[in-house]
Amino acid sequence: MTPRTLSKLTGISYLVIFFAAIFANFFVLEAILQDPIGTIQQNHQMVRFGILAFMITVVFDVVVAWTLNELFKDHPLSKLSTYFRMMHAAIMGIAIFALPMALEMYSSEAILKQIDIFNTIWLIGLFFFGIHLILLSVILQRPKWIAIFLTLAGLMYMADTSAHFLMADYDAYADVFLTLVAIPSMVGEMSLAIWLLVKGGRVL
Repeated sequence: MTPRTLSKLTGISYLVIFFAAIFANFFVLEAILQDPIGTIQQNHQMVRFGILAFMITVVFDVVVAWTLNELFKDHPLSKLSTYFRMMHAAIMGIAIFALPMALEMYSSEAILKQIDIFNTIWLIGLFFFGIHLILLSVILQRPKWIAIFLTLAGLMYMADTSAHFLMADYDAYADVFLTLVAIPSMVGEMSLAIWLLVKGGRVL
């Protein structure tokens, strides 16, 4: 594949990940957290689609790992960056195992326990994803402002995961950490996806 084709494929895959993750997280998981029993029993088909959406993010995460490695294969950090993204994808795949089990639960406590297991495993994966973003920012180099946001996003992912495990009162600061992670991540990764679609491959 040409660099331009690889760039387009990377950008499209990123957009698929974004939209699938938004649906799975903000529509499905949030609905379960708000009303565990009602969502599982009355909207179980939506939950199944949410599980499928998470699986789709893993598939396209692997695609992005491969295309980025192909785009920047001459950079000495490219393989290492790819390995960390693949670790994130593998851990995310493991985390998804907890979600179908929630469909078989009949109490709010049991359902929320499965969601907690999913989130905890996913958090571990996001730590490695953060390392990938930092390495990617070094590899990318330009546009410089996108690289800076990727670095910030990577650091915030790592900080958020660490805080979950190190701070006994993490819940008191959860909204702050969510903001610190969401802003650089959305700006950096979405900008990267658009840049790859519009200009990527021409200037690499």
